Amino acid sequence: MSVPGPESRRPPLRRLRTPAWSRQSPAWREASPAVIGAALKRALARPSGNWYVLASSSQVRRDRAFGRVVAGTEIVAWRDGEGRLRAAPGACPHLGAPLCRGAVDAGRLVCRWHGLSLGPEGFPGWRPFPSYDDGTLAWVRLDRAGGEEPLPRPILPERPSSSTTLTAVESLAGRCEPEDVVANRLDPWHGSWFHPYSFVGLRVAETPSGGDPDPDRMVVEVAFKVAGPWGVPVRAAFSCPEPRTVAMHILEGEGEGSVVETHATPLGVRGGVPSTAVIEAVIATSERTGFALAARVAPLVRPFMRAAARRLWRDDLAYAERRYALRTSGRWPG
Repeated sequence: MSVPGPESRRPPLRRLRTPAWSRQSPAWREASPAVIGAALKRALARPSGNWYVLASSSQVRRDRAFGRVVAGTEIVAWRDGEGRLRAAPGACPHLGAPLCRGAVDAGRLVCRWHGLSLGPEGFPGWRPFPSYDDGTLAWVRLDRAGGEEPLPRPILPERPSSSTTLTAVESLAGRCEPEDVVANRLDPWHGSWFHPYSFVGLRVAETPSGGDPDPDRMVVEVAFKVAGPWGVPVRAAFSCPEPRTVAMHILEGEGEGSVVETHATPLGVRGGVPSTAVIEAVIATSERTGFALAARVAPLVRPFMRAAARRLWRDDLAYAERRYALRTSGRWPG
């Protein structure tokens, strides 16, 4: 059994210097459109293997079907008799009934319209898609929509190696494309200005350069507000393992090794406007003794983690939607 180090015994909260919002150091000079645009371009050029985040793993259950449209494709997902994730076209091959309203019986998907039982072996005109459950998120591979060279599994960010983690997943949707979500996340400079209720003293310490071995990495120093003048300072790095994912890893400070994964999943187009789901997974870890207790009562803690993510992304999705509207109308300044 490891012995907690001095950092794990030190209280995590610090009293922060919290200048008035208007007295912060302006970030617009450092938030170069060229730097953000170049990082976005490199991210979008990375392979995805045609994998898309479908939902959190917990949303796809053994006792019911789960449905969502991904990249314009109607998907139904369920668990087979061994609990393995299955995903397939969402329309019944018999008469097109919505399989997301079907039943799951003994690991098979049963259409409620006429009782057709479907499984991983498929049916004429109906073939399941490759799927993958990473323990936190459920993925589906759509080769026709992706159009890339298929990969056997998704490209995942590095995750905590500790066996004790606390995970929460939140999902919202906005009227934009995945690149607008990724671009927003690759602009950490806006944190203290746009989200003063969550961040204090954000400083971007490193940005990609020509000699950087990891040209997608941005490193920030920031304090997460907890209550009043109290917060938790950390050093974190942003990177893109694939074109629709931005990962923020905690490098130093409380929760070192934790990661926040922001996944942008295209849903479809309605009324000529695309819709994208932001599916954010927080995978937290800590050496503190109290963290193990928090992990054991995860159902009580998760709602607060999800609420914090939801508040941030309500604001950021509004900006991503504006970015989409401006760039598609030729008015985007970047």
